[in-house]
Amino acid sequence: MHVQDTHWASAAAVAPGGKAMSAAVGNGRADTARTTPLRVDAQRNLEHVLRAAREVFGELGYGAPMEDVARRARVGVGTVYRRFPSKDVLVRRIAEEETARLTEQARAALGQEDEPWSALSRFLRTSVASGAGRLLPPQVLRVGSAGSGDAGAAGEAVGLVGEARVPQQRAQPGSAELRLVAQEAAVADDAGAGALLDVVGQLVDRARAAGELRTDVSVGDVLLVIATAAPSLPDAAQQAAASARLLDILLEGLRSRP
Repeated sequence: MHVQDTHWASAAAVAPGGKAMSAAVGNGRADTARTTPLRVDAQRNLEHVLRAAREVFGELGYGAPMEDVARRARVGVGTVYRRFPSKDVLVRRIAEEETARLTEQARAALGQEDEPWSALSRFLRTSVASGAGRLLPPQVLRVGSAGSGDAGAAGEAVGLVGEARVPQQRAQPGSAELRLVAQEAAVADDAGAGALLDVVGQLVDRARAAGELRTDVSVGDVLLVIATAAPSLPDAAQQAAASARLLDILLEGLRSRP
């Protein structure tokens, strides 16, 4: 979901102190020298906010407050709200972008790997490395029943999921705001989620048909794997090694054995 650019237009007409720039227009001509730098700053702030939101929500879940996003972006919380009038709007923007990224990664694996297991494992490794799986909307993380991983069941998986089954997206107890956000975050772009579930369903079908994937593994199980992050470690190299090791273990759990 994209917010109308009118928020930027109004922001560009306001001075840093919050007062209208009455001198912005003189003798019928716009003072582009004064307004252009603000538009550049606004675009830079937007990029900082989106980057910070991905990091914060990826680490703390969609229950993290907007103040944490603003702090990470090194902007005022008012700057965040000027572009995203509610937290739900920001959550939807991040969830939709990350869902689209995962869909492209799945399509690349499907089109560039001839071996079914190689295609599935490539998708999982690429997705875990990008961190996008931790930002999936809850409705694509529904854990299906045995044999529900086929493409026909992929659309069936689009639905609300219990918060206890959603890694990194649990609402904190005692906070009405966070409970509300967890519910709102579940209502994302169904078309985008459906496209992801469809292409991952094809990866699952191919691997199962080749006898390389357990028959009880569903599309939801595969997405649950990429949404499962290793514990946060202070050293980046250790974090990468822990994530890789965890993925190796999970892949072995998915694979079919004689």
